Amino acid sequence: MKIRSVVEELGRKGTIAWRQTGRAPMVAGILSAALVVAGCGGGNSEPKNAEYVERTVEELYNDAYETMQKEIYNLAALKFDEVERQHPYSQWARRAMLMSAYSYYKSNKYEDAILATERFIALHPGNEHVGYAYYLKAISFYERIVDVQRDQKVTEQSLSALREVVRRFPSSEYARDARLKIDMAEDHLAGKELSIGRYYLKKGQYVSAINRFRNVVEKYQRTSHVPEALHRLTEAYMAMGINREAQTAAAVLGYNYPNDDWYEDSYSLLADDDLEPAINERSWIARAWSNVF
Repeated sequence: MKIRSVVEELGRKGTIAWRQTGRAPMVAGILSAALVVAGCGGGNSEPKNAEYVERTVEELYNDAYETMQKEIYNLAALKFDEVERQHPYSQWARRAMLMSAYSYYKSNKYEDAILATERFIALHPGNEHVGYAYYLKAISFYERIVDVQRDQKVTEQSLSALREVVRRFPSSEYARDARLKIDMAEDHLAGKELSIGRYYLKKGQYVSAINRFRNVVEKYQRTSHVPEALHRLTEAYMAMGINREAQTAAAVLGYNYPNDDWYEDSYSLLADDDLEPAINERSWIARAWSNVF
């Protein structure tokens, strides 16, 4: 993911610490966090509690930044938090909030990262980098997505947060990356629905199975799981003797995925009962896919 150089923009503004250190001390991590959305860095040794020492904002910020560069992210997050604690009304405090969120993210402390981004959004909704805060929040959910066999609450939270990025910042590079991850999150949720549906189908609980397959067909039409879901609908409806729905599911499958193996299976299943795929326009399946006929 290529994002414009937030570092350069903030570096031009960060003249106080820049003049003192001879380099732009600004948010290299902000750019890095946007670029590196998979895999978190090392150096996560737990920090020791430090005694309170009042220091200038420049000293605190540069110390935190240098700690982050050394990839000691847990300690860096605490140091960035200290910038805001000692100098809450400085411009550096706002930047430190984002840097703290990024450092928590890099140390796999996703809940802390999410809380930090939410606080930044609440306090600075009009800030020029608020889009990054929304994006980092979404990524902190996204990277916690678990196997389809487990609870998918975090996947749903990720999807909601990613959609918020797209809704609020539709033309941004954050939104372009979020759209890709929305597709992957939806595919994950569709996979979960399909897995549960297969379980019910195997147990002969056809109504429950149909409801799960229906979720895939209606809610996640862009995912890779739709062909199997349509075939499983054909199976379930045939088992219940509701042939017209079974024929419709097979017809929609054949129309959209004519070369798919799942269509061959559905066609054979119908042929065993001397039936063929046929659209029943009153079927919920036909209505769900009316835009493709």
